[in-house]
Amino acid sequence: MTKLATIRIDGTTKAVRLEGDQHVDLGFTDLGAYFAAGSPAAPADATTYPVENADFAPVVPNPSKVICVGHNYANHIKEMGRELPDYPVLFPKFAETLIGAHDDIVKPAETEAFDWEVELTIVIGKEVRRASETEAADAIAGFTVMNDISVRDWQFRTIEWTQGKIWEATTPVGPYVVTPDEVGGVHPALQVKTIVDDQVMQDDNTGTLVFTPTFLVQYISTMITLKPGDIIATGTPAGVGNARDPKVFLVGDEVVVTSIEGLGECVNTIVKG
Repeated sequence: MTKLATIRIDGTTKAVRLEGDQHVDLGFTDLGAYFAAGSPAAPADATTYPVENADFAPVVPNPSKVICVGHNYANHIKEMGRELPDYPVLFPKFAETLIGAHDDIVKPAETEAFDWEVELTIVIGKEVRRASETEAADAIAGFTVMNDISVRDWQFRTIEWTQGKIWEATTPVGPYVVTPDEVGGVHPALQVKTIVDDQVMQDDNTGTLVFTPTFLVQYISTMITLKPGDIIATGTPAGVGNARDPKVFLVGDEVVVTSIEGLGECVNTIVKG
C-alpha cells in the first residue's frame, strides 16, 4: 500500500491503489470507506483501470470533518504580520468545498480576492480520541495535497476566518494519499510549491512546520474523535497573493499547480463564475 486514490468511473467512485500504469480496485466506493474497513488487501481478481486520463475525485469525497490549520510556517506567519502562535489556529471546512485534483475551480462572482494556499494534508486512517504521540502517528494513513483556496475579502470581514474558507467546490485535494513510509515518516520534510501560470508563488519545505502532523492529531483528537477519512490541512507557507505588494489574486483563466514532493500535484484551471 503506497499510493491510494478515489477515482470517478461511470458515474460512481472507486477506491484504488496505484500499481505501475494501472489503478487496482480495492473494492470500496472511496478511501474513507476503505480506511473505515481497516484498509484490507485488494481482492485477488480485482478490476484494474488505466492511470492515463484518470478522473480523480477528492481522495475522501465525504469526510466527517475537514480541519485546517492557519499560521503553521514561520515565513508565512511573518508575511501576514503576526506572531508565532502558542497553539494551533484551527478552522473548519466542509465536504462540499472539496473537488478533485484536476477539476476546474470556479471563481465565485462575489469575490475579487481569490487566493491560493498549498498545504500538506493528513488523512486519518483509524479512529482516535485523546491520542498519545504513538497513537497519533499510527492514526495517520498518509498525506496528500490540498489547495486551500481562500476568499480573502470575505475571510477578513470579521476576525474569524470561516466565511472565507468554505466556498463550495473550490478546494482541490489529491490526487493520491501516500503512506508515511514512502515520504520519510509522519514528520516529512518535503518541498511544497505553488505555481500560477508558470510563476513560482510559494516554495518551502514541510520540515519547517511549527506544529508537526503528530502534534496536530494529538491536539485535535483531544477535542473531538477523529474518524477514518478525516482530513487535516496543516497550513500554508509564505507566498500567498494577499501578502504580496501589490496584492495578486486569481481572476480567471489561470492554471494553478500546487505540488508536494513525493505526493503529486493538483493542477486546476480557474474559471470565471
